[in-house]
Amino acid sequence: MSDGERAVTPAPAPADDGRVPSDPPVVEAMGIVKRFGPTVALNGARITIRPGETHALVGRNGAGKSTLVSVLTGLQAPDEGTVTFGGEPAPRLSDRDAWRQRVACVYQKSTIIPTLTVAENLFLNRHDHGRHRLISWQATRRRAQDLLSTWSVDVDPQTPAGDLSVEQRQFVEIARALSFGARFIILDEPTAQLDGAAISRLFGRIRDLQRQGVTFLFISHHLQEIYEICDMVTVFRDARHIVTAPVAELGHADLVAAMTGEAAADRREERASTLDPGATAALSVRALRGDGYDDVSFQVGAGEIVGLAGAAGSGRTEVAETVVGLRTAAAGEVEIAGNRPRPGSVPAALAAGAGFVPQDRHHQGFVPDMSIADNATLSIPKRLGPKGFLNRSRRDRLAEGLIDNLAIKTPGPELPVSSLSGGNQQKVVMARALADDPRLLVLISPTAGVDVRSKEFLLSKVEETAETGTGVLIASDELDDLRMCDRILVMFQGRVTSEIARGWHDHDLVAAMEGVDLHA
Repeated sequence: MSDGERAVTPAPAPADDGRVPSDPPVVEAMGIVKRFGPTVALNGARITIRPGETHALVGRNGAGKSTLVSVLTGLQAPDEGTVTFGGEPAPRLSDRDAWRQRVACVYQKSTIIPTLTVAENLFLNRHDHGRHRLISWQATRRRAQDLLSTWSVDVDPQTPAGDLSVEQRQFVEIARALSFGARFIILDEPTAQLDGAAISRLFGRIRDLQRQGVTFLFISHHLQEIYEICDMVTVFRDARHIVTAPVAELGHADLVAAMTGEAAADRREERASTLDPGATAALSVRALRGDGYDDVSFQVGAGEIVGLAGAAGSGRTEVAETVVGLRTAAAGEVEIAGNRPRPGSVPAALAAGAGFVPQDRHHQGFVPDMSIADNATLSIPKRLGPKGFLNRSRRDRLAEGLIDNLAIKTPGPELPVSSLSGGNQQKVVMARALADDPRLLVLISPTAGVDVRSKEFLLSKVEETAETGTGVLIASDELDDLRMCDRILVMFQGRVTSEIARGWHDHDLVAAMEGVDLHA
């Protein structure tokens, strides 16, 4: 398959009653361009979704999927291009009722209000009123029961929404969307928090609703699900449309190749391993079990760079956060450089020899109004002065060394971190992680949201750190973060499912992360 754009459009298939559908597309977006400053989030993107089908939208992070959803739901106006529903132009952005009648999105993070009942959530701001314009709760509950029964949602309308399971909340959100008149539903990562039995029930409900005339756009990182539930698939890559095809006509290998833009034979330049097999392991994880992962065991040697890869909901982030004490495992052991830190304690993990770059620098990585010097030295208070007192000149000396080492662009160490660019903010987070010469460096999505030059610099600094004998664990789904790894452990649905040695290519790694067997 060519890496350029192509579209495979099938002849209209007969409907269940034997007729050939002639209705216009439920939704059609053509030539969509969307920019955010210098970033082009969509570049001439397009998608056409026919009545009654379940249409998959897939692509790597940054491909443009979320931006397209925001355009299709009227949350963002495209800079260029057109959106039509049933052949008619999309409503004005300000006409929210008109949008609700055409499309709804069930997001991975529920929009149900947990403190309200199911009935109150279904008809929020649309309650039935009785005498004197007072809300008629009896009529509202009866109306909710009728709606739930119509769409076969087995939930008591008087149940507090906070007591519902993830699966039940999704069904309630779908029913709420249908109550506005929408017959086109976007499901954004609907299976990320469901177990196998719940996924089967969700797919059964999707098929039932299809038969009742509901059309779905299905977004998932688990490509195997695409083959199970979807009729058509559209692939985005680098903000552009790459291919649209019937699922049955696009093999696993072709689908992954469309997502990565890489032929199966392509390989990447390998770095020389710096693993010291004779030294104490930087990290040993044994039979770790917790929220989002189960029975995880692995080692990171001194000087070794190990990737912990997986799609959203795979458990990779949770395992990495458990290693550094942000989470407490229900069972299992974590050993850092021969020491067993107290579970669930970040200070204990740091004292054992860990350095840490968290997933979200804005909320976990730094204090924005504090200076670069204070942020960079937060993890080494004992080196800043005796008995808990701060020696400012010593702090500034240490900070200036870290600023030089990480090439942080700043007029001085007193500048607030909030004044820096995203790339330089991430360098400050990395500086603190390296401030105490860690034996283990744990990085979660270390280059998310930084420019290309900063990304290259940060990753080269990781390689330099490994050359000093520090073990490195990189938890990420970004392929560029993982290229330097000596080996990669792939997680899928909470378990380590495979180990990929150096010399991998994008094709195989993405397939493993998405739970796809290319040889099926």
